[in-house]
Amino acid sequence: MGVFVFLPLVLPLTAWPVARLAELHLHPRTATRLLTAVAVVMAACSTLCLVLLMVVGTAQLPGNPLPDGWADPEVRAAVPYDGVAGRAAIPALAAVTAACARTLWRHRRVTRRARRALTGLRGSTVAVLPDSTPYAYALPGARGRIVVTTALLDGLAPAERRALFAHERAHLAARHHRHLLAVHLAARANPFLRPLRSAVAYTAERWADEEAARAVGDRRTVARAIGRAALLSATAPAPTLAALAATGPVPRRVAALLAPAPAVRDWPPAFTAAGAAAWGAAAGTVVSAMSSANSAVTLFLVLQTATPL
Repeated sequence: MGVFVFLPLVLPLTAWPVARLAELHLHPRTATRLLTAVAVVMAACSTLCLVLLMVVGTAQLPGNPLPDGWADPEVRAAVPYDGVAGRAAIPALAAVTAACARTLWRHRRVTRRARRALTGLRGSTVAVLPDSTPYAYALPGARGRIVVTTALLDGLAPAERRALFAHERAHLAARHHRHLLAVHLAARANPFLRPLRSAVAYTAERWADEEAARAVGDRRTVARAIGRAALLSATAPAPTLAALAATGPVPRRVAALLAPAPAVRDWPPAFTAAGAAAWGAAAGTVVSAMSSANSAVTLFLVLQTATPL
């Protein structure tokens, strides 16, 4: 097992340049899916790494619930371990569990609050709130709905309203809330994955922007709608339900919409910047998964031998 058990803890560092390259060179749809998958796999591997460190490093501590055979000197000699790392893994795992549970709880609480706010409002897909605070967001669920306030609609031209609705419908159709929740949980499990969380928040918005541009047929109209909605929503207080609407870096989104549409390509050639991002992410994920699997299988075989049925 050796040093391989520690690799998944630090391999997410390799995803930082990959996240930047993916933002710039991959199609937003491909970048969102790729970076979400990379974040989830690396987070799972780093969590498994902490579990292995805890099991191996604390087997000889008094009062642990592990089988006595696991603390045998011959077993300890066969399984390289670090007592300090094993002890440190215990509070680290507790912190990861608490952070992920809190993220899930907050996600559920905000969603419930948003749904309660729509109780009694007519409309199957669009809910217009008589609110003086301008904001809009896509509320996921079995009956996904677009929520928008009258203040925001009053500030947009008819064509810009169509672009806004197309953007929010794209969020619902692609279930972007799942990608965002997954990368948020991954960043809680391993702080080195925070750049991927920021990257996915941006690429998911860009994905919706491109879908809106395709539906409306005018990239400039979508760019104007995004810019004007951002200016109108700048004063929205954070504690309100407007917190569901994460707009991302608006100037970059507008600039991308004013440029030609990105090429739609599921997997770019390897000898390009986009290909380097995709293959780099894939390589780092594979190495992390293989090192975790190697450590887990090695530990399982050794401990199975030490504790025969």
